[in-house]
Amino acid sequence: MFTDTFCRRRFMQLGFGSLGGLALSQLSASQGKPRHHQPKARSVILCYMSGGVSHVDSFDPKPLLKDMHGKDMPVDILRTQFDNNGKIMQSPWKAKKYGQSGLEMTNLFPHIADCADDIALVRSMTADFSEHAQGNFYMHTGFPFLGVPSAGAWVNYGLGSVNQNLPGYVVLNNKTGIPHGGKSIFGSGFLPATNGASFFDLDKEEVVSRVQPRRPLKEQRASLGFLKQLDGAFAKRSAAEGDVQSAVENYETAFRMQTAVPELMDLDKEPDHLKRAYGFEHEDPLVARYGHQCMVARRLVEQGVRFVELSCSNFKGDGQRANPWDQHGNLPHGHQEMARQVDQPIAALINDLKQRGLLESTLIIFTGEFGRTPFSQGNNGRDHNPYGFSLWMAGGGIKGGSVHGATDELGYHAIEDKAKVFDLWATVLHQLGMDHEKLTYRYGGRDMRLTDVHGNVMTKILL
Repeated sequence: MFTDTFCRRRFMQLGFGSLGGLALSQLSASQGKPRHHQPKARSVILCYMSGGVSHVDSFDPKPLLKDMHGKDMPVDILRTQFDNNGKIMQSPWKAKKYGQSGLEMTNLFPHIADCADDIALVRSMTADFSEHAQGNFYMHTGFPFLGVPSAGAWVNYGLGSVNQNLPGYVVLNNKTGIPHGGKSIFGSGFLPATNGASFFDLDKEEVVSRVQPRRPLKEQRASLGFLKQLDGAFAKRSAAEGDVQSAVENYETAFRMQTAVPELMDLDKEPDHLKRAYGFEHEDPLVARYGHQCMVARRLVEQGVRFVELSCSNFKGDGQRANPWDQHGNLPHGHQEMARQVDQPIAALINDLKQRGLLESTLIIFTGEFGRTPFSQGNNGRDHNPYGFSLWMAGGGIKGGSVHGATDELGYHAIEDKAKVFDLWATVLHQLGMDHEKLTYRYGGRDMRLTDVHGNVMTKILL
């Protein structure tokens, strides 16, 4: 099974006149499994920063970089991507303490920094891979290769969707937003195919907001019923009964989406002041584009979608289509462009959810696949750094203003409470009411887990 993208033209082509095409969509709302304990969150929004945000220039500032600017690293430089590494490079952004909690951050993300009391920083993340595609697979699935379910698919499998008219796992993307590794990093892997991501492409012309079914719903329902009979008969004779059932469930959800999605995607009724807060009127169209994603993400979790992922766009003049945060050269310009794109919309998302009473049940994650080095690389850039980097979480029972772990005084290596992706997803599943050691799926003679044989809940940042 494969994932598919939903836009106006695609919906107009469907209408169940060509039902076979719908089998390409990972769209079913499943029943999910019983919770293992009382949940703090019911939905996740993952703001994925593909390419690698520099933690020493954002959420883990290091004063020593200024003192040692232009000097050699006092420790051995480990091989990552390139060999043309230079001297220690100070950050061009100023750091200070924000909020009542006094979280120290730079002014690269001024709007997010103003939400300091709502977010928890994890400053000791590590990764096992320093290449983008492997890093993206690893961050999403816990493994560096194809065929393994993404975290969103696991959440969808474990919880199902609250809303039977919408998929449980949605990726909001655009033509430049799919990270290296492709759509497979959002896939269902060996889980039932209905658990993979559904893609809403917000760049497409007239994105599903004004779609009218090509055929009357009664007619479509009759066609769907006949198709289910045919598929049921085939399944009894086939070894692929599970795949056939997944296809049938996909048809059902796509049928129901014809009425649910247009209303969901119609933002005309959103108040103007809220659109401005999200950046809809910003002079940079990429801010407006990301703000659109953030507002749609809020509307999706309002409707019970379990897992929503947002993607970034490459900025004008940048050749990085799939990893726009990857500045091996001219990092001050590139990071400033990228931060402007996401900063105001994400802060608006936090505040909007908070005002609606939804932040406490929605877990927001901000991360990329790795961080960047404290020394320069190329022309005023920084190389990949999987040995220590930062992410943050907010809402969903997270203790705002808290910190987990630390890197060394240069921000090169994690040295305190080291964390891996397994710890991240163990924590997320815990907040959703699931024990990461008990959420399993039998495959290849083994009970498989999102966290493999690893993972510890990061209790320091939980309420």
